[in-house]
Amino acid sequence: MSAYEAVCFDLDRTLCVSTQDSAAVLERAFDQVGCEPFCTHTELEALVPRVPSAYTDQTFHENLFGLAAAEAGRDESVATDLTEAYLDAYDPTAVRFRDGAKRIIAHAREATDAVGLITNGSPSTQRPKLETLGIADAFDVSVFVDPDAGVPPKPDPTPFERALDGLGTQPERTVHVGDAAYADVAGANAVGMDSAWLPGDATDRGSRDPTHEPTYELSSLASLADVL
Repeated sequence: MSAYEAVCFDLDRTLCVSTQDSAAVLERAFDQVGCEPFCTHTELEALVPRVPSAYTDQTFHENLFGLAAAEAGRDESVATDLTEAYLDAYDPTAVRFRDGAKRIIAHAREATDAVGLITNGSPSTQRPKLETLGIADAFDVSVFVDPDAGVPPKPDPTPFERALDGLGTQPERTVHVGDAAYADVAGANAVGMDSAWLPGDATDRGSRDPTHEPTYELSSLASLADVL
């Protein structure tokens, strides 16, 4: 018998990874706006936990590029044009399963009563990824960032509460799996859910934030089977 009635998954970098060359997408965006690059993709990712929450991909990236420009001592006004160029080059359908993802979704379905998705992305961005992967109907509840529905991004408790309500389960009987400690672990812990942290790589493990302590630290998606 499983220790949990339900399991929720994050999407990006948890169940899927981009097949685009992230560095090339960023370079193309800088070229398109005629701006000398002032950050790398790795540096951008490191700034994400410091970016204010945003309801739209546009606003999030404007905040992100604005912060990167400020950190580099550059004019922050370039953020809007850079965001438009970046999102124009970004292809949400260019994704593949993270290793073990398809199998662990099936295992979660067998081991628990319900499976949910909680993702920090808009429906227009995230649904094409789910369709590309063939898992658009794999979840009993899918929670996206949606200002019209009053759903802000993680770590706000609202998306977790929406998922729990939709799944009909209690937080203490649910575990959430995600790669971002500041969003997935912190958000799940705040509503009383157990959290399973799946670092993206060794760099993520080395930069672990002690203020967001996961219930479990996974070495791979396959290791979630031992938790369930």
